[in-house]
Amino acid sequence: MLSRYGFHLPTRIEIGAGMLRETGTMATELTTGRRAFIVTDPGVKAAGITGRVESSLIEAGFNCCLYQAVKPNPKDHDCEKGGEEARQFKADVIVAVGGGSVIDSAKTIALLQTYGDPLTAYEGRGKVPGALTPVIAIPTTAGTGSEVTRSAVINDTKRNLKISVKDINLTPRLAVIDPETTYTLPVGLTASTGMDALVHAIEAYTCRKANPFSDAMALAAMEMLYPALPVVVENGRDKTARSAMMTGSVMAGIAFSHADVGAVHCLAEAIGGLYDTAHGIANSVFLPSVTAFNAEADPERHARAARACGLDTTNLSPEEASRLLTQQLASISAAIGIPKFSNLDQVNPQDFEYLAEISEQNGSSESNCRPIRKNDYLKILQDCYNS
Repeated sequence: MLSRYGFHLPTRIEIGAGMLRETGTMATELTTGRRAFIVTDPGVKAAGITGRVESSLIEAGFNCCLYQAVKPNPKDHDCEKGGEEARQFKADVIVAVGGGSVIDSAKTIALLQTYGDPLTAYEGRGKVPGALTPVIAIPTTAGTGSEVTRSAVINDTKRNLKISVKDINLTPRLAVIDPETTYTLPVGLTASTGMDALVHAIEAYTCRKANPFSDAMALAAMEMLYPALPVVVENGRDKTARSAMMTGSVMAGIAFSHADVGAVHCLAEAIGGLYDTAHGIANSVFLPSVTAFNAEADPERHARAARACGLDTTNLSPEEASRLLTQQLASISAAIGIPKFSNLDQVNPQDFEYLAEISEQNGSSESNCRPIRKNDYLKILQDCYNS
């Protein structure tokens, strides 16, 4: 755990069923201008969620422009196109309506509208020159936590890898958390995005950059997410469980943005960049194996994570509790329909050397609670593929 750390959350968070209808009113508090650039994707638009947000903005006096070119694992050229369109529209506020791909895209669109340049000019930490066009984030999945984080992960299509832009200025100014937006989310997306949120909480709690503030959020997130996840997969309209998933996802986002993630994300971003694998699926397939690897270095923390998930660790040693956590993470993943690594599209063992190298180069690799190098990543890839 870090001995020196900071906690800065510039995002105003509003949570509650029906909160979507108040988006326009809240937007007027962020800007005196009345030009809203809405970033979404075709699926969210077809579900009617984008239209409800647009209606609220129009009622509050906003002129709206809709940008719906976002794809899963957002692409650099789509973000750059969105930045140019927002600049031409002279947007006063960027409103993201969708999952993590949409919200990450909206952050970079705000960045590119404000400052221009290719997206790669901002790759890494602390490269954003200053304040951006304000972003309102309205998540429609309980997964990424991007609505409260200071980072955006985008596919560099020239290099076939994911790049991260990390800066406090990238953080949305307002997060509107309405669990009603997730009631009709398909089962597969519910499962994969829910596992993504759980990964955020576990990695934030066990990584080397954990601190008491991030720990509090991570533990609370695990307590909410783990029991609610199978419930929402079984019954997507369970209001209590959907609310727990949304709240837990936000908490997990706060946790990892004030600590870090670890080897699970390093592997997930590597295969996401090469194979365009959905991020939640990519995280899910590696979580049990990385947990087993890391628990050897810090069984006490992993045992505490097991208890936060509600597992019965009575009379178990930290090592035994850690093994129970690993087993149950594999079990819940299988139970909610997460596919095996070997069953994912395009996966080729001949790529594993490259994937291991890219994973080691990821900026979060050094935050992993147990030192991990290319050969360790390679073994995890091979073990996951053969299991």
